[in-house]
Amino acid sequence: MQNGRDHRIDFFRGIALIFIFWDHIPGNLLGHLTVRNVGLSDAAEIFVFLAGYASVLAYGKLLRRDGYWIACMRILRRAWVLYVAHIFLLAVLMGIVFTTNSHIETRDFVEEMGLGYFLANPQQALVDELLLRFKPSLMDPLPLYIVLLAALPLILPGLLRRPEYPVGLSLALYLLAPLFGWNFSSQPNGQWFFNPLAWQVLFVLGGAAAVQAQRKASTPAPLPARSLRQQPLFLAAATYLVLCAALALSWRWPALHDALMPQWLAERIYPIDKTNLSPLRLLHFLALAYCVAVVLPTGAWLERWPARQLCRMGSYSLEVFCLGVLLAPLTDAAVTLLGNGLVVQVAGGLAGVALMAALAAWLELNKRLAASRKSAPVMAQAKPA
Repeated sequence: MQNGRDHRIDFFRGIALIFIFWDHIPGNLLGHLTVRNVGLSDAAEIFVFLAGYASVLAYGKLLRRDGYWIACMRILRRAWVLYVAHIFLLAVLMGIVFTTNSHIETRDFVEEMGLGYFLANPQQALVDELLLRFKPSLMDPLPLYIVLLAALPLILPGLLRRPEYPVGLSLALYLLAPLFGWNFSSQPNGQWFFNPLAWQVLFVLGGAAAVQAQRKASTPAPLPARSLRQQPLFLAAATYLVLCAALALSWRWPALHDALMPQWLAERIYPIDKTNLSPLRLLHFLALAYCVAVVLPTGAWLERWPARQLCRMGSYSLEVFCLGVLLAPLTDAAVTLLGNGLVVQVAGGLAGVALMAALAAWLELNKRLAASRKSAPVMAQAKPA
């Protein structure tokens, strides 16, 4: 951690952005390399948890320094930026999909992307778009983030002082939402694919983890490290990850899965709901996050070239995510036109990642140039005559 910033957060946000991009390309070979193939959770959980972690880390520092109302204004301003980005992104995405659909006869990209509602009810769809009630495929994560960030002022002071209380309330809401069918309305499917009342628990847990990490960093004399075999929580989490990996891999062979899965167990664990963040999914992600945090502490590995590129992508997560959303249907269309071979699939997936990394590098360069231009007059004034 440097200057209060844990670069592992940016690193894993960068990985999540790549996984989201690959998962959004239907049938792409690289999609088999993402975390969803070896477990019950996927990149969405990583994205939401780290969003909560980074938000509390940044705005908690601002609250302590400048006060609650300044922090609130900055949070709401960021939520507004996300909202504008969502509206603009949706407009560009629809333009891409409609244009692509007219050039490829073997696929109906409009229906695949969930844009049929817009063609059938254009005026109502525009209203629903502004109210975050119309979200075609690929567009679900950003509205979720907008809602969670806009609600952050309600819990931020509690997280900083007594995080156990906001976490307890968050867990209660998480359990009650699916029980009573609470969700936000959406068109044309009736409800949000990512139920904010359930997924908020990951955002809050991420914020609580940030507070806990800051407290540990300020502890002058940490306890001596123990080997992994002496950590029962790590062993339990690792065991659960192995079991989840075996379950996820068994889905590739339905006959084998049906033969090995006891009926009584299947009735209790299925369906593993993503909309309401099934407890099995939540537990899988928490186990994964804990094991990764133990095995990969901060260190020199973050200074190596691949890690630096991923950290840069993670530090510009909004811009890179938006580009990935636009590149997914473009890559899908290009791969389809070129025959959908394995080599073409891999080339398309890697080209998209290269463009996302290039955007992050360009944004970083612009930031440095702006900083140098800003500091140049100050240096000139300080120079003696």
